[in-house]
This record gives sequence, structure tokens and C-alpha cells, in this order.
Amino acid sequence: MLGTYPNPATMTYFWNFGSLAGICLVVQIITGIFLAMNYVPNVDLAFSSVEHIMRDVNYGWLLRYIHSNGASMFFIVVYVHIFRGIYYGSYNYPRQLPWSIGVTIYLLMMATGFLGYVLPWGQMSFWGATVITNFFSAVPVLGEDIVHLLWGGFSVNNATLNRFFSLHYLLPFLIAALSGLHIAVLHINRSNSPIGIPSNNDTLPFHPYYTVKDVFGLLFFFFFFALVVFFFPNYLGHPDNYTVANPMVTPAHIVPEWYYLPFYAILRSIPDKLGGVVAMFGSIAVLYLVPVLNTSKIRSSWFRPMFRPFFWLFVVCGLVLGWVGGCTPEAPFVQIGQVMTIYYFSFFFLIIPFIGYLENKFNLPGLSSL
Repeated sequence: MLGTYPNPATMTYFWNFGSLAGICLVVQIITGIFLAMNYVPNVDLAFSSVEHIMRDVNYGWLLRYIHSNGASMFFIVVYVHIFRGIYYGSYNYPRQLPWSIGVTIYLLMMATGFLGYVLPWGQMSFWGATVITNFFSAVPVLGEDIVHLLWGGFSVNNATLNRFFSLHYLLPFLIAALSGLHIAVLHINRSNSPIGIPSNNDTLPFHPYYTVKDVFGLLFFFFFFALVVFFFPNYLGHPDNYTVANPMVTPAHIVPEWYYLPFYAILRSIPDKLGGVVAMFGSIAVLYLVPVLNTSKIRSSWFRPMFRPFFWLFVVCGLVLGWVGGCTPEAPFVQIGQVMTIYYFSFFFLIIPFIGYLENKFNLPGLSSL
């Protein structure tokens, strides 16, 4: 089948990131299964069991570092995959369904990553769980009940850890199922191409042309992954998480993992708890609306010189929000976060539809063929 499956001849290495995401998922599931064999989901033993894995289990340190840093690699790959999809218009007809499934996978990834961050039961794990779950208390009427349901009691305790461990083990298999559906639905209309023009007659078989590209990209990815695991295994973590959780001592600055920081910055930029929670979840949910908000008849940004500068500003906006999210909530970081938050939502609700309207109004040559 791989030898006959047609793909656009213009596909670049940016199309590798879908297969890389699949490899990351497999790595996370396999290492997670082996780690679960030695992990104890109990508030009195969780931290010690992680140390036992690191010190006493044969190659346990390697499994743990691959798993913890593998989450970061997974998010890096998926973020590039999402930005590539926005740039090349991979959300447009007839690929709205693969895009929506992909956004759902991303949401489940975020939930799985958060649940896994709590399991080591270090200081940042405990207080991160306390702060994040308390966001749901802002929900009118049902907020407190939702929080108590997540906690399994009236505070983050042993029941909370057991629930989080169970869900953290379950969700990757749901992600795997949705990933299979994502690929199956995508293959109905085949992959998008960088130029955004139907390429029914300009195709190449997936094997060997794109399997070679995937393997080449995979080698570079594993080289980078190994560099982090063997030389900088704790660089993306937080030092407070190497101290056992203590409900009586609050860390000076509570921050989530780096891949949540842009959304954490959006949350903090709103001076109202409910408004901040709505903005944070809305900043992710808005990805579902991209196929509806886009009004341009031109698919690829290669042919959208008006749109390209705003897209790259959006990329910069995401990076700045990530930086601000890791800073203390004080001036000027809060104000910078507020400006970036305004641009973030403006990109989706104003720039994307307005630029598309202008492009259609100008009736660019060859527009109907794109």
C-alpha cells in the first residue's frame, strides 16, 4: 500500500512532523507502561517510588528521563505541526474533520501532560495540581462540586493522586485511537501540499520518496532527543519538583510545564478569575473555529503576502506569551502578556477573516484554481 499511496510531489520536511508525533506517542506509551510497573500512586510513597526508579531499577533513570523529556519533545513536534497547518491552510475544505480531530488530540495531550506532572509528587506537582484544579471553582454554581470531584475530597490528597494516575494511564490509549482516526480521515482526501493546489496528477508514491524523508527527519529528531536526555535531562523541569510535596510550604513562584506557559500567561493577563479561566480555555478552543473564521479562497500562505507578516507575528506572540508565563506576575510582564493576549485573539477573530476578505475583494489572478 505504501508503494502505491499517492502524495503531492511538493511536500516538504514540514510534513514529517505528523509521523514524528506518532513516534513520540509510541515512545511515551511504552516508557509509561514500564514506569507504571514500579510507581506507587500513594502520597506517602509516590516521591520515594520515583527515586527508587531513578536509583535502583535497572536503567530506570533512562526510562524516566525519556518519558519526562519525551513529553516536551511531543509538544514541540505538535506545536510545529499546528503552526504548519495554519500556515499552509490544512484546515480548509475538505480537511476540516482531520483538523478538528487533531485539535481534540492536542487537548487530550494537554490533559495527559498535566496529570503526569502531578505524579512525581514534588513541590511543584502538588501546588500545580492545587492551583490548576482550583480554576474550576470559578465555574458558576457547579464550580466547587467539580473541584471536589477532581480532588476526591476537600483537598489535593491520596484520592486525587490515584485518580490522576488512572487517567494518565488511560488517556494515551484514547489519543492513540484518535490518532488512527485522524490518519484514516486524512487519507480520504490525501495530504495538503505547500502550494495548496489540488495535485491529482502531480503525485509521488509514499514509498520510497517520503519514507526516506521520514527516516531522515527521524534520525535528526532522535539525535536532538538523545542530546537532551543524556546531557540536559533536567533543563526543561523545575528544581522545586525534586523536593517532596509539602502542603505547609508554598513555592515562591508556582509555574506549570513550559508547554502550558502561553496559556498560563493568557490566564494571568485577565484581572478576573472567571474571565481568566474562560480566556485560557477559549485560547485553545478557538482552534476549532479556524476553518469557519477563515474567509480566504487562497489555501497556502505562499500566495498570501498580506497574511504572512501577521502569521509570523502570531508565532512571535506565542513565544513571548511563553516567556511571560514563566515570569513573576508583576510589571511589566503582566502588561506585555495583556498586549500579546489581545493580539492572540485578534489574529483569529479579526486578522484571519479580514485578510481573507481583502484577498477575495482584490480578486487575485488564478484565485479560482487555488
